[in-house]
Amino acid sequence: MASKQAVCSLYRRSLKLSLDWAVHRSLWRGQALYIRSLFEENRNVRDPRQQKVLFQEAEDLLGKWKHPDPYHAPTAPGGSKYERNMPVPILDPPPPMTL
Repeated sequence: MASKQAVCSLYRRSLKLSLDWAVHRSLWRGQALYIRSLFEENRNVRDPRQQKVLFQEAEDLLGKWKHPDPYHAPTAPGGSKYERNMPVPILDPPPPMTL
């Protein structure tokens, strides 16, 4: 059931999802190491039933933690407006309102 390709795909998707939530790469690196440790804990699971349960749990977690506004490269169709980890341009404040 759990082929190497499926595990790699799940691992990669979990890393990309965590990258959507991380503000800086240095913060993301800690999350990536934690995700890796979770995958390493279950590396030697050979029982197909247990593998299926682990896959379902991981898929549920990915669905639960999906980012509402994921990052897309600015050059991609529908890409994000600003580069990742770049400061947003500072705009002039709005003029004061007089009532």
